[in-house]
Amino acid sequence: MSGELITTPFYKSSYSGSDPNHECVEVAHTSTGGRAVRDSKDPARGTVYFGAAAWGAFVR
Repeated sequence: MSGELITTPFYKSSYSGSDPNHECVEVAHTSTGGRAVRDSKDPARGTVYFGAAAWGAFVR
């Protein structure tokens, strides 16, 4: 683990639709302003952490 704390519940993108068979990711905010990302179909598989700058660059 990265040492960051997850500060919000994970949520799926609205672009995922309501079909539970769609593959997508879930995102949560972290204590440092970054994001935690995990597979919505297999959340126990692990979480990837992105710092605030990296996440900002990704969404731009």
